[in-house]
Amino acid sequence: MKKSSKKIGLERIKILFNEAEENEEYADRYVFLARKIAMRYNLKIPTKFKRKYCHHCYKYFYPKRYKVRTNPKTKAVEYTCQVCQNVTRFGYRNESK
Repeated sequence: MKKSSKKIGLERIKILFNEAEENEEYADRYVFLARKIAMRYNLKIPTKFKRKYCHHCYKYFYPKRYKVRTNPKTKAVEYTCQVCQNVTRFGYRNESK
């Protein structure tokens, strides 16, 4: 893939997640489309966007759809999806500042 097409794909992913924040009705569809773009151009979704959706059912996290807690034992932030009841963990031990 050309660098220009990967750059355009990353811009589209950013646009879709910004739209998902504004429009709850289509937020799940925007997450689906962003993932498809990432797969097509072989891109990683940026970390700040990865934490905004469930990695099991791919539903966008907006208020009342998830719970957040920290687990000091595993040194992780746990996001519990209220739709599928699965837990997604993001470590905070080696996180760069």
